[in-house]
Amino acid sequence: MSPVYLNSQPIDGARDKTLFEYADELSVRVPTSCGRNGKCHECIVEIRRGVDALSQPTEAESFLTKNYRLACQTYVNDIEKVVDFSVLRRQPKILTAGADVNTNISPAVVRDGNDVIYNNGESSKIIDTYRGSILGLAIDIGTTTVVINLVDLESGEIVHTSSFENPQRFGGSDVMNRISYDGGKYTGELQAVLVSSINFEIGEMVKIKKLRRNQIYEIVAVGNTTMRDIFLGLNVQTIGVKPYKSITEFEMIDDKRPHTAITATARSLGLRINHNGMVYTGPLISSHLGSDTSANLLAIDAEHQKDPFLLIDVGTNTEVVFGCSDRYIAASCPAGPAFEGGEITFGMPGYGGAIEHITVDANSPNTIEVIDNVDPIGICGSGLIDLIAGLRKNNIMNELGVFNDKSSHYQFSEVNNLTISRRDLSALSQAKAANYCGQALVIRESGFNLNEISNLFLAGGFANYIDVNNAIEIGFIAGISRNQVKKIGNASLVGARLMLLSLQSRRNLEQFVSTIEHIELETVPDFFDFFVEGCQFKPMEI
Repeated sequence: MSPVYLNSQPIDGARDKTLFEYADELSVRVPTSCGRNGKCHECIVEIRRGVDALSQPTEAESFLTKNYRLACQTYVNDIEKVVDFSVLRRQPKILTAGADVNTNISPAVVRDGNDVIYNNGESSKIIDTYRGSILGLAIDIGTTTVVINLVDLESGEIVHTSSFENPQRFGGSDVMNRISYDGGKYTGELQAVLVSSINFEIGEMVKIKKLRRNQIYEIVAVGNTTMRDIFLGLNVQTIGVKPYKSITEFEMIDDKRPHTAITATARSLGLRINHNGMVYTGPLISSHLGSDTSANLLAIDAEHQKDPFLLIDVGTNTEVVFGCSDRYIAASCPAGPAFEGGEITFGMPGYGGAIEHITVDANSPNTIEVIDNVDPIGICGSGLIDLIAGLRKNNIMNELGVFNDKSSHYQFSEVNNLTISRRDLSALSQAKAANYCGQALVIRESGFNLNEISNLFLAGGFANYIDVNNAIEIGFIAGISRNQVKKIGNASLVGARLMLLSLQSRRNLEQFVSTIEHIELETVPDFFDFFVEGCQFKPMEI
C-alpha cells in the first residue's frame, strides 16, 4: 500500500476516499461552501503525481484544466500507486507588510452619531446604523498571491492580515493564459473562484477577531489590469490583443468615463460584507500596467519625489516606472512564471520546503536556507537568483548559462537530488531578459544616466526576499549603488490601504496616473538587441 501525499505530508492510503477526506485527516483547510457536492467549485487541488490512480473527472469538474481536480469529487481508486496532491489554498511565504505611511484619515465610510454614512465625493447617504465598528478591506490581487488587510476605518489601524495563493492557477500561471481561459467555454469561473476564496477568508478573519461581516462596509482592491478586471467580472479579451487595453481604457479614450477606476456594489460582485457595502478598484496606468502599479506609486508618494527614482515590482508581469519631478515613464515586462517556480524542473513558489537562499561552493557542499527548516523539495525565486550568481562566481557556468564542464545539469542539493538544467537556465535567462529590457529601456527613455538615479524602489514579495548584490551581479536589477536600493515591501497593499483610508488619495491618484507616459517595449526598434543582451547573466550595462 502506497501513501497518499498532501502538500508533501504522507497519509496512509485507503481505497474509495475522496481527496477532501485525506485533507481532513491532516486538518488541512480546504474551502467549500456547498457541502462537498461539487457545486461551489472552491475545493480545487493540483495533482502532482498519480493521476491514473484517481477516479475519472465528473461533470462538475469539466471546467478544470490539466492536473486540477475538485477534492470532493476525486476518489483514490488504486492504493498501490503513489498519489501526491496539493491544495491551492496553501500558505506560502507571502509578504504582507509594507512601509509605514501616514495619511489623514478621511475614508468614504464614516460615522455620524448613530448613522453610518457613505460619501463618494459627490454625494452622501446613510447606509446603516452604527454596529460598534466601521471596517474595510484593502486587497492586493496578484497573479500568484492574494493579500488582505482588515482595517479599522475610524482609527486607521490594521486589525488583521490574511494571505493565500491565488486559486485561479487552473486557468494558467500568467495573465495571457487566464485571458484565454476566461474567453472560452467556462467564462466567469476565474471570477467565481476568486470571489469565493475572498469570501472564505473574510469569514475566517471575522471569526478570529470575533467581529461580524456586516461591520465591513468597503473594499478597495488593486491588481494588474487582467486580475482587476476579472475580479470585477469584466470582459478581459481586449487586454490579450494589441493594444492590450482594458475596456475601461477604451471607454476613457472615448470620453465615456473620466478615469479607469471603478466603483461597484459588493452585492453585485457576490462579496459577503455589509449588504450596502461598496467596492472601489484603483485606476489603471495603461495596458498591462494596472492599479497595483498605481498603488505602488501612491505608497512612495511618487508625485512628490524630487530626485530621479526607479520603481520595480517584480512578478510574472514586472512593472517598471521612472520618475523625476514632472516626468514619469512606465513599462510592463512579461517576465513569465520562471522565477516563481513555473517551467523550472525543481522550481516552486515560496512555501515550506523551498530553498530561499543558497551559497554555492565549488569545493564543498552548498549552504542552503529552506523555508520552515525542513528538507528541501525545490527552490523558489530568491534561491534561483542566489544559485545563478553562485554558479557564475565559482566559474561553474558562463554568462550564457552554459556549464563550463559541458554537463547538462548541476546538482545544487544532495538532499532529494535537486538539480538545475541547461533548459532551466534558458527559461530563467529569458525571464530575466524581460526584466532587463523594461529597466534599461525606461532608463534610456528618461535621458538620465544610471548613476543619476537616486533611489531604486523594489516592491513586492519576491523582491523583498532577494539578495540585492546577487540580483545586480546577474543583471536582474539595474546596478546602482547598493545603499540606494530600497525594499518597500508590499507597496501595492499599502497603496490600497491608503485609498481605503482617504477619499482624497483616490481622487489625486486618478489624476496623477494620467500624466504617466507608457512605453510599449515590443515597439521599440532595438528591443530585440536589448533582449539578447539581457539573456546573459552579467551586470546590466546601460
